[in-house]
Amino acid sequence: MGGLKKRRIGLMLALAFMAVSVICSSLAFSAGVQNSRPRRSNAMSPQATPTPTPIPRTVQTVIRPATTATATPTPTPRPASSATPPPAATNQRPVDRIAPQLGEPPPAPILKPKPTPEPTEEDFDEGSTLRINTELVTLNVRVIDRNNRPIDNVRQNDFHVFEDGVAQPVESFTREEVPISYGLAIDTSGSLRSQLQAVIDAGKTIIESNRAGDETFLVRFISSDKIETVQDFTPSKDLLIDGLDSLYVEGGQTAIIDAVYLTAEHVAEYKKGNDSDRRRRALIVITDGEDRSSFYSQEKLFARLREEDVQIYVIGFVRELDKEGGLIRKSPRDKAINLINKLATETGGRAFFPESLTELPQIANEIVRDLRTQYVISYNPTNKLRDGSFRSIRVAVDESNSRDKRIALTRNGRIAPKGEPPPAPRPATRTTKPNSGTSKTP
Repeated sequence: MGGLKKRRIGLMLALAFMAVSVICSSLAFSAGVQNSRPRRSNAMSPQATPTPTPIPRTVQTVIRPATTATATPTPTPRPASSATPPPAATNQRPVDRIAPQLGEPPPAPILKPKPTPEPTEEDFDEGSTLRINTELVTLNVRVIDRNNRPIDNVRQNDFHVFEDGVAQPVESFTREEVPISYGLAIDTSGSLRSQLQAVIDAGKTIIESNRAGDETFLVRFISSDKIETVQDFTPSKDLLIDGLDSLYVEGGQTAIIDAVYLTAEHVAEYKKGNDSDRRRRALIVITDGEDRSSFYSQEKLFARLREEDVQIYVIGFVRELDKEGGLIRKSPRDKAINLINKLATETGGRAFFPESLTELPQIANEIVRDLRTQYVISYNPTNKLRDGSFRSIRVAVDESNSRDKRIALTRNGRIAPKGEPPPAPRPATRTTKPNSGTSKTP
C-alpha cells in the first residue's frame, strides 16, 4: 500500500509539472503573438502608407545627388590626366621621328634688273653703240705647288684659260677676299657613330673661321627621306654651333648622291644682295662615301654640278669600308674613293681621306685656307653658240723663276646657256637740246 501511494504521488507531481510547463509555454506564445501583431499592424497601418511622407522624400533627395556625384567625376579629373601624353610619348627619342626632306630649295630672290643707262651727249656721239656684256664666265681658281701648298703670288699674265682647247681672253682678274656662302653637310648614319664627336669639333673649327659677310647653312643626312636642314643660311656662329651640338646618329640607307645634289643646288641658288653679288660658293661634305640608296644617279648629279659654280670639299672616312671586291665589281671602299675624288676634281674642290681622327683639325684649317686663298678670273667665251652643250675648261699657269711647278685647280667645265641671245646693241641717238640762254621768243 505504501508503495502504491508513492507512485500515485509521483504521478501527480509529474502531471502537475507538465501542466505548469504547458501553462508557461502558452503564456510565452501569447506574449509573442501580442508583440508581433502590433508590428504587423503598424507596418500596414494607414499612417505609414501615404507616399508624401517626409521620410521617402528625404531619402530620394539624398540618393539623387549621390548618383550624380558618382557620374560627374568621370569627365572632369580623368580627361585631364588622359589628355596628358603618357611618359613614353613625351620622352620619345629623336630616333623615332622622321626628319623632313630638304626638298626643293627655296627659290632665289627675284632680282630687280638694273635699268639700262641712257647715253648722254657728253659720253656718246652720234652713231656710237652701248654694249653690255652678259656672257662673262667667272672661275674661282686655286694655285698649289707639288706639295699641295697654296701659292698666292701669281700675276694675271701668268694665267691662261682654255675652253674646249681654245684660248680665251681674260677680262678681269682679282685676288681680293670676297664673302663665302657655303654649306656643311654631315653624314649622321650609323657608319659614322664612332667619329661623330670629332666631326662636330672639326665643323666648329671651320665655322669659327667665318668672317664678316660669310654665311653658312648646316644639313644632316642619312637616307633619301632624311635629308634635314638643321640651320639655314646665317652669319651667326652661335646658331651654327648649336646646330652642330644637336646632331645625333640615326640608322638608314645612306644617300650621299641625293644629299650632295640638294645641298649643292641650295648653295648655288642662294643669293644675297643684287645681281652684282660676287660671293664665292662652296660645299663641305663629311661622309664615309658609301652610297646605298639614292634617288639620283651619278650621271644626273654631275650633269647638275656642271651647271653650278660650287666648289665641293669632301672629308671621307673610308677606312671602315670593305676593301674586298669581286672579279667585275669594285669594292665598297674603291667606289667611295672614286665618288669622293670625282666630286672634288669636277668642281675644283679637294678631297681628304684622314687616317685617324687626330687629322681633322688640320684638315679643317686647310679647307679654310683654300677658301680664302683663291683667284677670281673672268673670261669672255669665244664660242657664242647657245646650244646648252658642255664646254670643258682648263686653266694653266706659267712656271715661276724658282722652277716650282704651279698647278691651277678650278671646275672642269660649264654648260652653255640656251635660248635667244641678248638683244643686239642699239645705236645711241643724240638729241640736241635748245640752249635756254640763247633761244628766246621775240
